[in-house]
Parts: sequence; structure tokens; C-alpha cells
Amino acid sequence: MSETVFAMTGGRVTIDRRPILRNVDLTVRPGEVVALMGANGSGKSTLVRALLGLIPLSGGETLLYGSPPARFRDWWRIGYVPQRLQVGGGVPATVREVVGSGRVARQSRLRRTSAADRAAVAGALEAVGLSGRAGDPVQELSGGQQQRVLIARALAGEPDVYVMDEPTAGVDAETQQLLADTLARLALDGRTIALVAHELGPLEPLITRGVVISDGLVVHDGRPPQPEGECARPGHQHVHPHAPEILGQGTTAGPLNGWQGEA
Repeated sequence: MSETVFAMTGGRVTIDRRPILRNVDLTVRPGEVVALMGANGSGKSTLVRALLGLIPLSGGETLLYGSPPARFRDWWRIGYVPQRLQVGGGVPATVREVVGSGRVARQSRLRRTSAADRAAVAGALEAVGLSGRAGDPVQELSGGQQQRVLIARALAGEPDVYVMDEPTAGVDAETQQLLADTLARLALDGRTIALVAHELGPLEPLITRGVVISDGLVVHDGRPPQPEGECARPGHQHVHPHAPEILGQGTTAGPLNGWQGEA
């Protein structure tokens, strides 16, 4: 398909005069399962937030289904899973209420919750194994369970694209496998998935493309490199097609030991 989900050209992000992303070119097409990988602090989470327009670019351009994020209106097509659930004060929200908020983009102002909404929420809760906790305050859940709530919220919206910022970070092996099984079903259904990962774990078989970020640069874009064997040799380096011209400007990305890059 010629349609693109995300298209960033020459993307740059500078925070407090420090370059976080530098001249990033990245395109994500429908049906791809893309892992944005790299060491902690490499800029991968900043990249995914910039793709969504949550962080402004200091240079370059990013498009979401052909439109700048500020002009994009079909937000029901995007399901975003941040790194952690923001639990504020006030009246405690239940798990069902938080998951149900994933349906808001599909609802008009005057329409009440429909049978389709309730079915989507129930299905999302079942998918992440939280049906029995639907009426519990979300604050009472463990960190791993709260991560499941965030995933369920995205699932409930039935979007075309799932964007996940380190969905397996800090969660147990059971939750990681549950996420992998859920994403496998979504991928088979043709959904687009872009996720930030420090380690792939059980998600590895699902990934169709790996984008490695090092020091704010895309240094590899293609088949996900493996942390063992050829890719693990000292000094072995995967190079993005644009890396030479960037490196020629005096910037050094450094070798990749596996895909995690520099510690």
C-alpha cells in the first residue's frame, strides 16, 4: 500500500539546548510491526512521542496518515500505550472506567455508551486477564496490572494502529507473554504496531522490522538485529542508509553490540 501511517523527514528534537533526535527519517506503513530499539537514553521514546505530536519538532516534519499531528482528526485510528498509568487524585477510577475511556474517540458528545462500547470493553478486559478486577479502583493494582489496563484501554478503542512505549518494561513474564499473544492476534488481523523496546523477549517473533536508535540517530532500519551471533561481535555495526551523511557532519554514533548499543 502507498498509504503511510507515520512519515518523519529530517526530524529533530532539542530539549534544553541538548539534541535528542537528529535528522531522523522514518516511515511506518500499514500492517507493519515495528520495534524502535536502543539503549536507555538513546531517544527512542522521544521519537515515538514526536511521531504522535506529543513533543514538538525543532526541525523537519512528521505526518500522521498524511497530515501534521496538529491537523489530524481521526484519533480513533490510534491507540497509544504510554510507559505508565497516570493516577491522579480525586474520585478513584475503576479499571472498567479507565478501559472504557479508550472508546471516547469513537463516541459523539451526545451518544450514550452503547452495547458495542460495552462489548469492546469487556473483550479488552478479557484479553488482558482483568475481567475479575473490572470494578476495582485502578490505584489498588500492581504496576504490571496497571500496564495491562493501559493495553486494554487501547484495545477497547479498536484502532488501526497501536503505539506502545516500552509495554513490557517492569512487568512479569506472564504479562509479557499475554501481551505477545494479544499483539500476535492484532498483527494477523492486519493492524499496525509500533513499539518502543529495550528488550524484545517474547515479542521478538512478531517484529517485522527493527529501527535502532543510538544517540538520537537512526543507525539501523530493517531486519531486527539479534543480540547474539554475528550482531554481538565487538564493533559490529548496523548502519542506516542516511548514517554516512550524518556521520560526515562530525557526529559519531558508535558501534552496536547486539542492538542495545552503548550502555
